[in-house]
Amino acid sequence: MDISVESDRNASTGIGSRYFDLKKSFKFALRSLLTSCSKEEFYKAYPRFTNAEKEGLHRIFLQVITSLHENIEDEFESICLESQVAATLDAVEQIVEEQELDPLFSNKSNMRDVAQNLSAAKKNELQYLTHRVKWVEDHNQVSRARINRLRDGTQVLCDASDAVKKFKNWNLNYGASSGDEFHDS
Repeated sequence: MDISVESDRNASTGIGSRYFDLKKSFKFALRSLLTSCSKEEFYKAYPRFTNAEKEGLHRIFLQVITSLHENIEDEFESICLESQVAATLDAVEQIVEEQELDPLFSNKSNMRDVAQNLSAAKKNELQYLTHRVKWVEDHNQVSRARINRLRDGTQVLCDASDAVKKFKNWNLNYGASSGDEFHDS
């Protein structure tokens, strides 16, 4: 069965709808954050570049944004799985439904406490997720720097290899010409 169809069905029946709404809201917010720059705005940022350079940069920009988007979504999914967000939200949903059905439950001040606690928990969760996103961005930046250093190191090794080859050729040529002198005497 298709997961999206199952998720849509769960959302419409109320089972897991809070988790579905959370994921949908997260993806919507993420998409709006990562796609805030149009192609025209991007081109305006590099007025001295040629159109071909702008196009190349824009392609790289899109690749980075796509990769970042996927990494953040994967990290969000991982965090949700680790912290069992779906199960927790299902439990909250069940408790809310049970309390709505219970005619004796009328402790409104307790609901305020729950709302405040939930708000504080969500703020903490948001700070944690923000920290994780920052960590992923820093990790990606370190990885990019390592890749660049490796590329530079490869060039240095190629240059060193060329120098060794030249030295060997020179040494062989010198040895061949020196050997001729010994045989001539």
